[in-house]
Amino acid sequence: MYQLLPSFVLAFHGCDREVGEAVLAGEQISPSVNDYDWLGEGAYFWENSPDRALSYAQRIKENKRGKGSIKDPFVVGAIIDPGLCLNLTDEGALLELGEAYQLLAENNDLLPENRNGFPGDTDNLKRFLDCAVFQSLHSARELVGLEPYQSVRSPFLEGPELYPGTFFRQETHIQLCVRDINNIKGYFRPLKMDGSLFQH
Repeated sequence: MYQLLPSFVLAFHGCDREVGEAVLAGEQISPSVNDYDWLGEGAYFWENSPDRALSYAQRIKENKRGKGSIKDPFVVGAIIDPGLCLNLTDEGALLELGEAYQLLAENNDLLPENRNGFPGDTDNLKRFLDCAVFQSLHSARELVGLEPYQSVRSPFLEGPELYPGTFFRQETHIQLCVRDINNIKGYFRPLKMDGSLFQH
């Protein structure tokens, strides 16, 4: 079992203003079920980074990617209990993910591939292969009667080099995919450092 500590984390969801305001008014966030989602199916958040959530929403607006195209970039904050978490900063979790890939490869002659999401995308934002591996992992756990993961957490190196010769990237982040929506304990409207409302 891979448990996040502390018990609750603050995370941020980049979305369209209409969607965000509806969530703040009491609607639940809808899980993403795209076959290219980086960590499989679930509701996606940027851990501790409202700025990154906003820049993501702005990128979606610019590139009009996927069903949930964004007209007015917006950020919603959430209080999340990761619960039983597949935490990919843990060696055991990475080994389990690798085993899920092997299982997927053994049962499929042709595997999906990660691909560019838009012209100039160097990070293969459409993660068809990764999504299939995560879904295979969850299906295998269900098949053998193991408790389902309620969330998946992973760091990602993304974007251009921060400076020449480094492995640091300009858009490095930690992403949290909440598979059990009941683990989202509340929503809030984020504030900027100056105390003003965090919105575009």
